[in-house]
Amino acid sequence: MPVETAPEIPAATSVVVIGGGIVGLTAALSLAERGIPVVVLEKGRLAGEQSSRNLGWVRKTGRNIHDLPLSVESDRLWAEMPQRVGADVGYRDAGIMYVARSEAEMAKHETWIGSAGGRALDSRLLSADEIDRLVPGGAERWYGGIHTPSDGRAEPTLASSAIANAAIAKGAIVVENCAVRRLVTSAGRVSGVITERGEIRCEKVLLAGGIWSRRFLGNHGVAFPTLPLVASVFRTAAMEGPTETAVGAADFSFRKRRDGGYTITQRGALFAPLMLDHLLLGHRYLPVLKAEWKNVRLSFGRDFLRDLAMPRRWKGDARSPMEQLRTMDPAVNHGLNAEALRNLCKAWPVFNKVEVRQSWAGMIDVTPDSMPVISPVAALPGLTLASGFSGHGFGTAPAAGQLAADLITESTPIVDPAPYRLDRL
Repeated sequence: MPVETAPEIPAATSVVVIGGGIVGLTAALSLAERGIPVVVLEKGRLAGEQSSRNLGWVRKTGRNIHDLPLSVESDRLWAEMPQRVGADVGYRDAGIMYVARSEAEMAKHETWIGSAGGRALDSRLLSADEIDRLVPGGAERWYGGIHTPSDGRAEPTLASSAIANAAIAKGAIVVENCAVRRLVTSAGRVSGVITERGEIRCEKVLLAGGIWSRRFLGNHGVAFPTLPLVASVFRTAAMEGPTETAVGAADFSFRKRRDGGYTITQRGALFAPLMLDHLLLGHRYLPVLKAEWKNVRLSFGRDFLRDLAMPRRWKGDARSPMEQLRTMDPAVNHGLNAEALRNLCKAWPVFNKVEVRQSWAGMIDVTPDSMPVISPVAALPGLTLASGFSGHGFGTAPAAGQLAADLITESTPIVDPAPYRLDRL
């Protein structure tokens, strides 16, 4: 779905959104619906990075309990999105299921459902026989699982474009290929942004820059601890599969696509190209690394050197790192994709017949507690941050964008913003 963006930037607006990913676009839509002038500035193409490269899952299952209210609200907003934007976003509430091979894996689902049980969710634990009935044709005998029928999926690129078009139709200005270099402050508050095309005066700024937010804030002396991880994914040609329900195991996941194919990944493993930030911040992630060490694949090479060559401090009249690399396009780890397919074929042999049509990778910005920051930045009054979604940004984007808009406009927040405060990190 094409998006006709603005060719030029305006001289002034009320709110500037830095980053044209799914969270920045939903925030802009929420602001435009309130009649607030808003400009979205994207350094490359809209949703060109993780917002178009994710799995498209819209889930409540397994969410951090503190993050669950945001997920519940997003689930509702996703269901309403087609009517809200006047276009198909690929949303289907076909359910999500996680399967467990062992008592230890099953215990995690039992613990989660016990802690989430009072929240009126439709999640329930499954026996091996129930899994076989819901997802027929399996060759593996599962210990058990968990299923949330009201969970769903949407199509990342389709949804991002539809939301962008709706925001534009409601008054937002969206500009591609226009990097924001720095914030402008006056009397101790944000009063504008300096872009590669000139300055825009504004009252508030939302930074929704994904993997780039740490570097942007660092240039202003604000610490934001995130580390990059890379997820590799592939899609198949249209095929007859075992279910419409998305399924996740410890070492693979799959979900049906709108085009009839499946999106598949090695769910249990992520690729970590070592960069300077891993050395600077690695100690903050030790508890996670100890628990997930076998699932993190490390490499050292060109990514480290490229990252090291990028400036961490720059002025408004200098070319920024976001202009040097407009789209973060990490290399596909074909080994992980092959692992995913082998593991999936052992579980559901029908996938032995798949034709792989496309492979890609996306870089995820992960915080130490795997929770995003949706929060005012105290050191820079007038700036709100919405980043660090740790691979969960697409599914929670509708409510995350609305929460950011609520904070900017000082409205009653859609959910309690306390779990997302920057100062917790």
